[in-house]
Amino acid sequence: MPTKRRPKRGSRAFWPRKRAKRIYPRIKKWPVSNDAKPLGFAGYKVGMTHFMMIDTNPNIKTKGMEIFKPVTVIECPPLTVFGYRIYDGSYCVSDIISDKFDKNMKRKIKVPKKKQEQKDVKGDRICLLVNTNPTFKKTPEIFEIALGGSYDDQLKYAQEVLGKQIKMSDIFKEGEYLDSVSVTKGKGFEGPVKRFGVKLQSRKTEQIHRKTGALGQKEPGKVRYTIPREGQLGFHTRTELNKRILKFIDAKDIIPKGGFVNSYAPKSECVLIEGSIPGPKKRLIRFRQALRPPKQRYPVDIKYISLESQQGR
Repeated sequence: MPTKRRPKRGSRAFWPRKRAKRIYPRIKKWPVSNDAKPLGFAGYKVGMTHFMMIDTNPNIKTKGMEIFKPVTVIECPPLTVFGYRIYDGSYCVSDIISDKFDKNMKRKIKVPKKKQEQKDVKGDRICLLVNTNPTFKKTPEIFEIALGGSYDDQLKYAQEVLGKQIKMSDIFKEGEYLDSVSVTKGKGFEGPVKRFGVKLQSRKTEQIHRKTGALGQKEPGKVRYTIPREGQLGFHTRTELNKRILKFIDAKDIIPKGGFVNSYAPKSECVLIEGSIPGPKKRLIRFRQALRPPKQRYPVDIKYISLESQQGR
């Protein structure tokens, strides 16, 4: 009889599996764009629902048929641009801060009392400094958003929107693809069975039924990183590519009869994203223009939006 073998359990696609540094993520890589506009946005995860829509992809068997699509509801309140940052390479040259601040910004940072004088500095790129305006809490989040276009176009756009608010629907369009960056649900300290799916030990194994059987060879005396071990599960920063925008919709038109379970009722503009997005409800989800968008785009033809009660699901 041949020896029965199986591959290692537990994906090494994301390693090390450690806790995120903060509850909303950073975006370290941005796409290249010739348009002088923000390359990203952010919103709060509200919940999920489903669509019935016509499949407009002509290359698959369900073309022209009515299909079921799960969608994630993201509330995207306008972002306030309270400043912009000038970079020269990877170094920050100067920060230009507006004299207009939201009243809740003092909960996050120390608000300057005097208007900052703009310095005549030169760099190679500019990032917007924005804060969120959540509808279910008072403390905003602060982060950077990169701009597209040449440096002169970036500077002109940043000066125009300084102290103003920007909307997601003014930057992105329906049918466009985005990358979502978020922090997943935290599950705490877990063992190797739940964390990597290792096989349970037999009943005769003493006190180690949910442990890894062997930690490695005797020489050299170390435990390799490939061995499934206990540790942190969840609360990881994860990026998902090519999430399609299906529809921008007003908040009152998407709230189901029983409300969103364990969530809140959105009050501002919402965006409906095809599929699921990592992270619990009420968590900030960041978006950016797709780094590797698909070559073909298909129109969105929605026939039905489910607004039935979600209580008890």
